[in-house]
Amino acid sequence: MPTQLSACEASPSGNKLSPGRCRDPVRPRSGAEGKLHLLFTLRSEKLRRSPGEVCFPGGKSEPADVDEVATALREAQEEVGLHPHQVEVVCCLVPCLLDRDTLISPVVGFIDHTFQAQPNPDEVKSVFLVPLEYFLQPRVYHQNYVTRYGHHVIIHCFEYTNPEDGVTYQIKGITAKFALFLALIILGEKPIFEMEFNLSDLISSSEETFLKLNKHATSKL
Repeated sequence: MPTQLSACEASPSGNKLSPGRCRDPVRPRSGAEGKLHLLFTLRSEKLRRSPGEVCFPGGKSEPADVDEVATALREAQEEVGLHPHQVEVVCCLVPCLLDRDTLISPVVGFIDHTFQAQPNPDEVKSVFLVPLEYFLQPRVYHQNYVTRYGHHVIIHCFEYTNPEDGVTYQIKGITAKFALFLALIILGEKPIFEMEFNLSDLISSSEETFLKLNKHATSKL
C-alpha cells in the first residue's frame, strides 16, 4: 500500500484571523511503491458549502480544539474515520485566506499504512489517493487568473482519473494550491506549468504572498 500523506484543512471559527502555529520541515518516507500519495475527499452533494467538490479532510475549529492540529485531526476522524493514532503529524504549512474572515491552516501528516477509509456519508461521497508527483507533472491541467485584493492570483486545476474506478476528479482552487506547494517542498522539482512560488525559497515566498493578501483583506474590514 502506498504511503499516504494527510493534508487536512483547519479553519479557525469567528471573524479574527490567526496565523499557522508550526512551520517544521516535511520529511517524506518511502512507501511500498516508493511513492507518496495525497488523500482527498469528494464532498457530499448534501452539503451547503462546496457540494461535490474535491478537498482535503477538514473544517472549522470548535471551542474544545486547542489548536489547528486538534481541529484537523478531529475533522479527519469525523469525515473519513482516520483516528489520531493513525497519523504522524509533521508540520503545518503557511496558511491561506479563503475570504476576509476565514483562514485555512494546512496540517500535514503521514497516515498509517493499515488505514482503511470509512467515509461519513453525510459529509463525504468518496475518498481517493493521488500520487504527489502528479501535481508537478499532471496529464490534464489548466489554470486561470483572478485578482484578489489588488494582486494577481493563479487558480490551478488538475484533472485526475483514478485508475481503480475510472472516475475523473477535478482538484482546483485552494486545495490544488496546497497540493502543489506540498509537492514542491517534498520533491523539490519545477512543475511543467507556471506557478506563483519561488522554488529556491518556498516558505518565504508563500509567507510574503499571505502577508500581502492579509494586509489588503484586513484593511477593508
